[in-house]
Amino acid sequence: MPRPVDIWLAAGVRTPFAKVDGPLAAFDAIELSVPVGRHMVDLLKGGKPDFAVWGVVVPSLTFSNIAREVLMDAGIDATVPAYSTVMACSTSMMGAIEAAGMIDGEAYNLALVGGVDSLSRVQIGLGQKLSDWLRKFQQARSLGQKIDHVTHVQLKDIRLFIPAIANRTTGLSMGEHTEITAKEWQIGRQEQDEIALESHRGAMAGWDKGFFDDLVIPMAGVKRDTIPRKDTSLEKLAKLLPSFDRTSGKGTLTAGNSSPLTDGAAAIWVASSKGLQRLPSTTPRVKLVDWEIGSVDFRVEGLLMAPAFAIPRLLARNNLTYGDIHLWEIHEAFAAQVAFHLKALQDPVFLRDKAHVPRDFGPFPRERMNPNGGSTAIGHPFGATGARIISQAVKELAAMPRGQRAIVSICADGGQGSVLLLEAA
Repeated sequence: MPRPVDIWLAAGVRTPFAKVDGPLAAFDAIELSVPVGRHMVDLLKGGKPDFAVWGVVVPSLTFSNIAREVLMDAGIDATVPAYSTVMACSTSMMGAIEAAGMIDGEAYNLALVGGVDSLSRVQIGLGQKLSDWLRKFQQARSLGQKIDHVTHVQLKDIRLFIPAIANRTTGLSMGEHTEITAKEWQIGRQEQDEIALESHRGAMAGWDKGFFDDLVIPMAGVKRDTIPRKDTSLEKLAKLLPSFDRTSGKGTLTAGNSSPLTDGAAAIWVASSKGLQRLPSTTPRVKLVDWEIGSVDFRVEGLLMAPAFAIPRLLARNNLTYGDIHLWEIHEAFAAQVAFHLKALQDPVFLRDKAHVPRDFGPFPRERMNPNGGSTAIGHPFGATGARIISQAVKELAAMPRGQRAIVSICADGGQGSVLLLEAA
């Protein structure tokens, strides 16, 4: 699609990712975000971005615009406009897409984009009927009115609201939905465990070779991701019990081949060519060529299937095949989800009848996928995952020859997903 200016994505930093109730459990979403935002801005030549976008998926009653709160607590110039965004697991990728649309090469040249979730600090609220009752109780003008109001509360209304990792429409968790889709696409347990093992090996190799050293900043004494396991194996993964379908005897999703609940924050830069001049020359950067947002009826299709519709449409619009993409960064909410995406992308009937892209994209190059690990091993703080994946893709692609390309893909709750096409330049 034509743009008034070239849009660049530049790698940012993130906290280490840690499993829920682990070493980052003491920090809420704002506290996790502040050191990331502060570090990003401290690197700038010129002191501040033109605007900021930040996202969080798990809600809190203590703030409404987390982007503004992060900037204020980080001591970033208060004249920087900041707004929040949310699209489940695609949150910070959507922030990047939104920022790209605002970059004009004149007033807006550099955007700080990021996201966060603290799954250890989920706020529990009152049920709606109890909240309504309590508000009316506080509005009572006399003791008599308050006493009379007490008689109106019913025992069944006294309940707490605990946010669940589940779809509101269906009531099913992400894992339960994925089990259904895995069965529909005949994705077996071993294939999932193999993807998970590759993810752990890639993440460990990335850390060992120093790939993450300039992408991750220490926090609370934690210097690296705590979830990737060097000692995992197919044998160990095979011993784990199903996590979401425990009764049918056919469950295949386990704690080992699913992304864990995770705490963490991450950020990236979105810039014009002018905006890039404010970043250190060593910051990896690539061009944002195009993007696609997928949305499907998850009452018909799988809840996490949207990227399988979006990827072929994006490639067809740019006249590309799978082989023309030199790096694939695919979010691993579940290893099964990665497997059924790949199976759909190589199914001519799916491409023709579902995605409505009746063409052959060639074989999918599995060896180019997630070379430094994915969410199954690294972790998945919902709002931070997009920025984490994009930064990894940017750094990897920026080291490749000019003209080589990457696809970054994220599935999201609600039957949605987002995909980017990047190019080394």
